Amino acid sequence: MTIPATGLVATYDAPNAPFQVQPYPLREPQAGEVLVRVSMSTICRSDIHSYQGHRPNPCPGVLGHEIVGHIVAIGAGVEQDMRGDPLQVGDRITWSEYFIPGQNYFTDVLDLPQKSPGVEKYGHLAATTPPHHHGGFAQYCYILPGSWILRLPGCLSDAEAAPINCGVATMVAVTEAAQIQLGDTVVIQGLGLLGLYGAALAKSRGARRVIGLDVHAGRRQQSLQFGVDEALDPTVDTSHLTREIQAQCPPQGPDVVLEVCGVPDVIPLGLALVRTGGTYVIGGMVSPNANVTLDANQILKKMITLRGVHNYHPRHLVQALDFVVAQHQRYPFKQLVDGHYPLTQVDQAMHDAATQRVLRAAILP
Repeated sequence: MTIPATGLVATYDAPNAPFQVQPYPLREPQAGEVLVRVSMSTICRSDIHSYQGHRPNPCPGVLGHEIVGHIVAIGAGVEQDMRGDPLQVGDRITWSEYFIPGQNYFTDVLDLPQKSPGVEKYGHLAATTPPHHHGGFAQYCYILPGSWILRLPGCLSDAEAAPINCGVATMVAVTEAAQIQLGDTVVIQGLGLLGLYGAALAKSRGARRVIGLDVHAGRRQQSLQFGVDEALDPTVDTSHLTREIQAQCPPQGPDVVLEVCGVPDVIPLGLALVRTGGTYVIGGMVSPNANVTLDANQILKKMITLRGVHNYHPRHLVQALDFVVAQHQRYPFKQLVDGHYPLTQVDQAMHDAATQRVLRAAILP
Protein backbone atom coordinates (compact mmCIF):
# COMPACT_ATOMS: atom_id res chain seq x y z
CA MET A 1 0.00 0.00 0.00
CA THR A 2 1.13 3.55 -0.69
CA ILE A 3 1.61 5.72 2.38
CA PRO A 4 0.07 9.18 1.92
CA ALA A 5 1.99 12.29 2.87
CA THR A 6 -0.38 13.17 5.71
CA GLY A 7 -3.21 11.72 7.76
CA LEU A 8 -5.98 13.43 9.70
CA VAL A 9 -5.89 13.56 13.50
CA ALA A 10 -8.56 14.89 15.89
CA THR A 11 -6.85 16.91 18.62
CA TYR A 12 -7.87 19.19 21.49
CA ASP A 13 -5.78 22.07 22.85
CA ALA A 14 -6.98 22.03 26.47
CA PRO A 15 -9.41 20.09 28.66
CA ASN A 16 -12.96 20.35 27.28
CA ALA A 17 -11.80 22.39 24.27
CA PRO A 18 -13.37 21.61 20.88
CA PHE A 19 -11.64 18.99 18.77
CA GLN A 20 -9.89 20.08 15.61
CA VAL A 21 -9.31 17.69 12.74
CA GLN A 22 -6.02 18.52 11.05
CA PRO A 23 -3.31 16.78 9.00
CA TYR A 24 -0.06 15.51 10.45
CA PRO A 25 2.81 14.07 8.40
CA LEU A 26 3.17 10.34 7.79
CA ARG A 27 6.38 8.42 7.08
CA GLU A 28 7.53 4.87 6.49
CA PRO A 29 7.51 2.83 9.71
CA GLN A 30 10.91 2.55 11.36
CA ALA A 31 12.39 -0.69 12.70
CA GLY A 32 10.00 -2.33 15.14
CA GLU A 33 7.05 -0.19 14.03
CA VAL A 34 3.86 -0.96 12.13
CA LEU A 35 1.65 1.62 10.41
CA VAL A 36 -2.08 0.92 10.65
CA ARG A 37 -5.12 2.44 8.94
CA VAL A 38 -7.61 2.80 11.79
CA SER A 39 -11.03 1.32 11.13
CA MET A 40 -12.54 1.84 14.61
CA SER A 41 -11.53 3.36 17.93
CA THR A 42 -13.93 3.18 20.86
CA ILE A 43 -14.06 5.78 23.64
CA CYS A 44 -12.96 4.43 27.01
CA ARG A 45 -13.90 6.13 30.28
CA SER A 46 -10.22 7.03 30.73
CA ASP A 47 -10.42 8.99 27.44
CA ILE A 48 -13.30 10.96 28.93
CA HIS A 49 -11.42 11.56 32.20
CA SER A 50 -8.37 12.78 30.28
CA TYR A 51 -10.42 15.06 28.05
CA GLN A 52 -12.25 16.55 31.04
CA GLY A 53 -8.98 17.20 32.87
CA HIS A 54 -9.54 14.71 35.69
CA ARG A 55 -6.25 13.01 34.91
CA PRO A 56 -3.10 14.57 33.44
CA ASN A 57 -2.78 14.42 29.66
CA PRO A 58 -0.51 16.49 27.41
CA CYS A 59 -2.00 18.86 24.85
CA PRO A 60 -2.61 19.20 21.99
CA GLY A 61 -3.93 15.77 22.82
CA VAL A 62 -4.85 12.85 20.60
CA LEU A 63 -6.98 10.30 22.42
CA GLY A 64 -8.06 6.73 21.79
CA HIS A 65 -6.42 3.43 22.72
CA GLU A 66 -9.13 0.84 22.01
CA ILE A 67 -8.18 0.50 18.36
CA VAL A 68 -8.74 -1.86 15.44
CA GLY A 69 -7.14 -1.33 12.06
CA HIS A 70 -5.49 -2.81 8.97
CA ILE A 71 -1.74 -2.95 8.43
CA VAL A 72 -0.49 -0.45 5.81
CA ALA A 73 3.26 -0.99 6.20
CA ILE A 74 5.58 -3.02 8.42
CA GLY A 75 8.98 -1.88 9.70
CA ALA A 76 12.08 -4.04 9.82
CA GLY A 77 12.10 -6.73 12.47
CA VAL A 78 8.33 -7.14 12.78
CA GLU A 79 7.33 -10.51 11.33
CA GLN A 80 4.70 -12.04 13.60
CA ASP A 81 2.15 -11.23 16.26
CA MET A 82 2.51 -12.16 19.93
CA ARG A 83 1.13 -15.64 19.20
CA GLY A 84 3.66 -16.29 16.48
CA ASP A 85 1.20 -15.86 13.61
CA PRO A 86 2.79 -14.15 10.58
CA LEU A 87 1.85 -10.53 9.92
CA GLN A 88 1.44 -8.99 6.48
CA VAL A 89 0.05 -5.85 4.89
CA GLY A 90 -3.74 -5.87 4.94
CA ASP A 91 -4.11 -7.89 8.14
CA ARG A 92 -6.69 -6.60 10.62
CA ILE A 93 -5.12 -6.30 14.06
CA THR A 94 -5.35 -4.87 17.53
CA TRP A 95 -2.49 -4.26 19.97
CA SER A 96 -1.68 -3.52 23.59
CA GLU A 97 -2.91 -0.22 24.96
CA TYR A 98 0.63 0.57 26.16
CA PHE A 99 4.23 0.14 25.05
CA ILE A 100 7.36 -0.16 27.17
CA PRO A 101 10.87 1.28 26.66
CA GLY A 102 12.77 -2.02 26.80
CA GLN A 103 14.09 -4.41 29.40
CA ASN A 104 13.70 -3.30 33.00
CA TYR A 105 13.23 -4.66 36.51
CA PHE A 106 9.45 -4.40 36.50
CA THR A 107 9.17 -6.41 33.30
CA ASP A 108 11.95 -8.93 33.77
CA VAL A 109 11.78 -9.61 37.50
CA LEU A 110 8.38 -8.49 38.82
CA ASP A 111 6.44 -9.53 35.67
CA LEU A 112 4.63 -6.18 35.70
CA PRO A 113 5.39 -4.67 32.27
CA GLN A 114 2.44 -2.30 32.59
CA LYS A 115 4.25 -0.66 35.52
CA SER A 116 7.61 -0.31 33.76
CA PRO A 117 9.38 3.05 34.21
CA GLY A 118 8.80 5.10 31.09
CA VAL A 119 5.77 3.11 29.97
CA GLU A 120 3.62 5.06 27.52
CA LYS A 121 0.02 4.59 26.49
CA TYR A 122 -1.63 5.08 23.13
CA GLY A 123 -3.93 8.07 23.20
CA HIS A 124 -1.95 9.65 26.06
CA LEU A 125 0.77 11.53 24.16
CA ALA A 126 0.76 15.03 22.70
CA ALA A 127 -0.02 15.12 18.99
CA THR A 128 3.15 17.18 18.52
CA THR A 129 5.25 14.22 19.73
CA PRO A 130 6.61 12.28 16.73
CA PRO A 131 5.38 10.25 14.99
CA HIS A 132 2.18 12.21 15.82
CA HIS A 133 -0.18 9.36 14.92
CA HIS A 134 -0.28 7.40 18.19
CA GLY A 135 -3.95 7.56 19.15
CA GLY A 136 -7.17 6.11 17.82
CA PHE A 137 -8.94 9.39 17.01
CA ALA A 138 -7.08 9.54 13.70
CA GLN A 139 -6.95 7.97 10.29
CA TYR A 140 -3.64 6.24 10.99
CA CYS A 141 -1.71 4.97 13.99
CA TYR A 142 1.87 3.81 14.39
CA ILE A 143 2.32 0.75 16.57
CA LEU A 144 5.56 1.54 18.37
CA PRO A 145 8.34 -0.78 19.59
CA GLY A 146 7.60 -2.47 22.91
CA SER A 147 3.96 -3.16 21.98
CA TRP A 148 2.19 -6.50 21.60
CA ILE A 149 0.20 -7.15 18.41
CA LEU A 150 -2.64 -9.61 17.81
CA ARG A 151 -4.05 -10.56 14.43
CA LEU A 152 -7.86 -10.64 14.55
CA PRO A 153 -10.01 -13.47 13.22
CA GLY A 154 -12.67 -12.76 10.62
CA CYS A 155 -15.47 -14.03 12.88
CA LEU A 156 -15.37 -10.83 14.97
CA SER A 157 -16.77 -7.49 13.87
CA ASP A 158 -14.84 -4.30 14.62
CA ALA A 159 -17.37 -3.52 17.35
CA GLU A 160 -16.67 -6.84 19.05
CA ALA A 161 -12.91 -6.48 18.64
CA ALA A 162 -12.23 -2.84 19.54
CA PRO A 163 -12.79 -3.05 23.35
CA ILE A 164 -10.62 -6.17 23.64
CA ASN A 165 -7.32 -4.32 24.11
CA CYS A 166 -8.54 -2.28 27.08
CA GLY A 167 -11.94 -3.02 28.60
CA VAL A 168 -11.96 -6.78 28.07
CA ALA A 169 -8.27 -7.37 28.85
CA THR A 170 -8.59 -5.27 31.99
CA MET A 171 -11.52 -7.37 33.19
CA VAL A 172 -9.60 -10.55 32.47
CA ALA A 173 -6.93 -9.16 34.81
CA VAL A 174 -9.54 -8.12 37.40
CA THR A 175 -11.31 -11.49 37.47
CA GLU A 176 -7.96 -13.29 37.59
CA ALA A 177 -6.92 -11.18 40.60
CA ALA A 178 -10.25 -12.02 42.25
CA GLN A 179 -9.46 -15.73 41.90
CA ILE A 180 -13.09 -16.53 41.15
CA GLN A 181 -13.69 -20.24 41.74
CA LEU A 182 -16.37 -22.74 40.75
CA GLY A 183 -19.50 -22.03 42.76
CA ASP A 184 -18.47 -18.55 43.91
CA THR A 185 -20.91 -15.71 44.34
CA VAL A 186 -19.82 -12.37 42.85
CA VAL A 187 -21.08 -8.80 43.25
CA ILE A 188 -20.11 -6.23 40.60
CA GLN A 189 -20.29 -2.53 41.46
CA GLY A 190 -20.94 -0.77 38.14
CA LEU A 191 -22.58 -2.19 35.02
CA GLY A 192 -20.88 -0.19 32.32
CA LEU A 193 -18.81 -2.00 29.71
CA LEU A 194 -16.29 -3.23 32.31
CA GLY A 195 -19.01 -4.59 34.56
CA LEU A 196 -20.82 -6.36 31.73
CA TYR A 197 -17.68 -8.09 30.53
CA GLY A 198 -16.84 -8.82 34.16
CA ALA A 199 -20.16 -10.60 34.62
CA ALA A 200 -19.65 -12.74 31.54
CA LEU A 201 -16.09 -13.54 32.59
CA ALA A 202 -17.17 -14.40 36.13
CA LYS A 203 -19.69 -16.89 34.76
CA SER A 204 -17.06 -18.38 32.46
CA ARG A 205 -14.81 -18.86 35.50
CA GLY A 206 -17.54 -20.84 37.26
CA ALA A 207 -19.41 -18.29 39.39
CA ARG A 208 -22.81 -19.70 40.33
CA ARG A 209 -24.41 -16.33 40.96
CA VAL A 210 -23.54 -12.80 39.81
CA ILE A 211 -25.28 -9.75 41.27
CA GLY A 212 -24.84 -6.38 39.58
CA LEU A 213 -25.19 -2.94 41.16
CA ASP A 214 -25.85 0.19 39.11
CA VAL A 215 -27.89 3.37 39.51
CA HIS A 216 -29.11 3.27 35.89
CA ALA A 217 -32.19 1.14 35.29
CA GLY A 218 -31.33 0.63 31.61
CA ARG A 219 -27.92 -0.79 32.45
CA ARG A 220 -29.42 -3.06 35.10
CA GLN A 221 -31.83 -4.45 32.54
CA GLN A 222 -29.11 -4.84 29.89
CA SER A 223 -26.82 -6.67 32.30
CA LEU A 224 -29.20 -9.65 32.40
CA GLN A 225 -28.02 -10.46 28.87
CA PHE A 226 -24.39 -10.71 30.03
CA GLY A 227 -24.48 -13.17 32.90
CA VAL A 228 -25.92 -11.05 35.71
CA ASP A 229 -28.52 -13.07 37.62
CA GLU A 230 -30.00 -10.07 39.43
CA ALA A 231 -29.31 -6.37 39.09
CA LEU A 232 -30.04 -4.06 42.00
CA ASP A 233 -30.16 -0.31 42.60
CA PRO A 234 -27.39 0.58 45.10
CA THR A 235 -29.11 3.84 46.09
CA VAL A 236 -31.76 2.02 48.15
CA ASP A 237 -31.36 1.70 51.92
CA THR A 238 -27.92 0.24 52.54
CA SER A 239 -28.99 -2.14 55.30
CA HIS A 240 -31.81 -3.49 53.13
CA LEU A 241 -29.45 -3.89 50.17
CA THR A 242 -26.89 -5.70 52.34
CA ARG A 243 -29.49 -8.10 53.70
CA GLU A 244 -30.85 -8.84 50.25
CA ILE A 245 -27.41 -9.59 48.82
CA GLN A 246 -26.39 -11.73 51.78
CA ALA A 247 -29.62 -13.70 51.44
CA GLN A 248 -28.71 -14.49 47.84
CA CYS A 249 -25.12 -15.41 48.75
CA PRO A 250 -25.36 -17.81 51.68
CA PRO A 251 -24.06 -18.46 54.19
CA GLN A 252 -22.36 -15.12 54.86
CA GLY A 253 -22.29 -13.00 51.72
CA PRO A 254 -20.49 -12.83 48.38
CA ASP A 255 -17.12 -14.50 47.95
CA VAL A 256 -15.94 -11.73 45.62
CA VAL A 257 -16.81 -8.06 45.08
CA LEU A 258 -15.52 -6.19 42.03
CA GLU A 259 -15.48 -2.38 41.87
CA VAL A 260 -15.54 -1.09 38.30
CA CYS A 261 -17.66 2.06 38.55
CA GLY A 262 -14.91 4.55 39.47
CA VAL A 263 -16.88 6.07 42.36
CA PRO A 264 -14.82 6.08 45.59
CA ASP A 265 -17.88 6.23 47.84
CA VAL A 266 -18.86 2.67 46.91
CA ILE A 267 -15.77 1.14 48.53
CA PRO A 268 -17.14 1.01 52.12
CA LEU A 269 -20.22 -0.80 50.82
CA GLY A 270 -18.06 -3.28 48.93
CA LEU A 271 -16.04 -4.04 52.05
CA ALA A 272 -19.23 -4.45 54.07
CA LEU A 273 -20.71 -6.85 51.52
CA VAL A 274 -17.81 -9.26 50.97
CA ARG A 275 -17.78 -12.27 53.27
CA THR A 276 -15.13 -12.97 55.89
CA GLY A 277 -12.08 -14.26 54.04
CA GLY A 278 -13.43 -12.96 50.73
CA THR A 279 -11.77 -10.84 48.06
CA TYR A 280 -12.40 -7.25 47.02
CA VAL A 281 -10.82 -6.00 43.77
CA ILE A 282 -10.70 -2.32 42.83
CA GLY A 283 -10.52 -1.80 39.07
CA GLY A 284 -12.30 1.48 38.35
CA MET A 285 -10.42 4.17 40.30
CA VAL A 286 -8.30 5.33 37.37
CA SER A 287 -8.26 9.05 38.22
CA PRO A 288 -6.13 10.63 40.97
CA ASN A 289 -7.59 11.87 44.27
CA ALA A 290 -10.15 9.06 44.54
CA ASN A 291 -10.29 9.68 48.28
CA VAL A 292 -12.60 7.76 50.60
CA THR A 293 -12.99 7.25 54.34
CA LEU A 294 -13.31 3.66 55.52
CA ASP A 295 -12.88 1.52 58.61
CA ALA A 296 -9.60 -0.32 58.02
CA ASN A 297 -10.37 -2.55 60.99
CA GLN A 298 -13.05 -4.15 58.85
CA ILE A 299 -10.39 -5.31 56.38
CA LEU A 300 -8.37 -6.80 59.23
CA LYS A 301 -11.24 -8.33 61.20
CA LYS A 302 -12.89 -9.92 58.17
CA MET A 303 -9.49 -10.98 56.77
CA ILE A 304 -10.38 -9.48 53.40
CA THR A 305 -7.98 -9.78 50.47
CA LEU A 306 -7.88 -6.31 48.88
CA ARG A 307 -6.42 -6.03 45.38
CA GLY A 308 -5.94 -3.17 42.96
CA VAL A 309 -5.69 -3.80 39.21
CA HIS A 310 -4.42 -1.21 36.74
CA ASN A 311 -4.12 -2.08 33.05
CA TYR A 312 -3.11 -5.67 32.34
CA HIS A 313 -0.35 -8.12 31.52
CA PRO A 314 0.12 -8.99 27.82
CA ARG A 315 -1.18 -12.53 28.46
CA HIS A 316 -4.53 -10.98 29.36
CA LEU A 317 -4.77 -9.50 25.86
CA VAL A 318 -4.51 -12.99 24.35
CA GLN A 319 -7.02 -14.35 26.85
CA ALA A 320 -9.41 -11.47 26.15
CA LEU A 321 -9.40 -12.20 22.43
CA ASP A 322 -9.92 -15.92 23.03
CA PHE A 323 -12.79 -15.21 25.43
CA VAL A 324 -14.63 -12.91 23.01
CA VAL A 325 -14.15 -15.35 20.12
CA ALA A 326 -15.49 -18.21 22.24
CA GLN A 327 -18.43 -16.28 23.70
CA HIS A 328 -19.51 -13.74 21.05
CA GLN A 329 -22.42 -15.91 19.95
CA ARG A 330 -23.59 -16.39 23.54
CA TYR A 331 -23.37 -12.75 24.62
CA PRO A 332 -24.34 -9.77 22.42
CA PHE A 333 -21.00 -7.98 22.74
CA LYS A 334 -21.58 -6.16 19.46
CA GLN A 335 -24.49 -4.26 21.03
CA LEU A 336 -22.20 -2.65 23.59
CA VAL A 337 -20.70 -0.35 20.96
CA ASP A 338 -23.95 1.51 20.42
CA GLY A 339 -22.82 4.87 18.97
CA HIS A 340 -20.91 5.38 15.70
CA TYR A 341 -19.37 8.73 14.68
CA PRO A 342 -17.08 9.95 11.90
CA LEU A 343 -13.82 11.68 12.79
CA THR A 344 -15.47 15.06 12.24
CA GLN A 345 -17.96 14.35 15.05
CA VAL A 346 -15.59 13.51 17.90
CA ASP A 347 -17.08 16.37 19.99
CA GLN A 348 -20.53 14.82 19.77
CA ALA A 349 -19.15 11.36 20.44
CA MET A 350 -17.35 12.54 23.59
CA HIS A 351 -20.46 14.35 24.79
CA ASP A 352 -22.69 11.33 24.25
CA ALA A 353 -20.19 9.03 25.95
CA ALA A 354 -19.64 11.37 28.91
CA THR A 355 -23.38 11.88 29.49
CA GLN A 356 -23.98 8.14 29.08
CA ARG A 357 -26.30 8.57 26.14
CA VAL A 358 -24.35 5.67 24.69
CA LEU A 359 -22.49 2.88 26.47
CA ARG A 360 -19.48 2.81 24.12
CA ALA A 361 -19.04 5.38 21.37
CA ALA A 362 -16.99 4.41 18.33
CA ILE A 363 -14.98 6.74 16.11
CA LEU A 364 -14.88 5.57 12.50
CA PRO A 365 -12.02 7.48 10.81
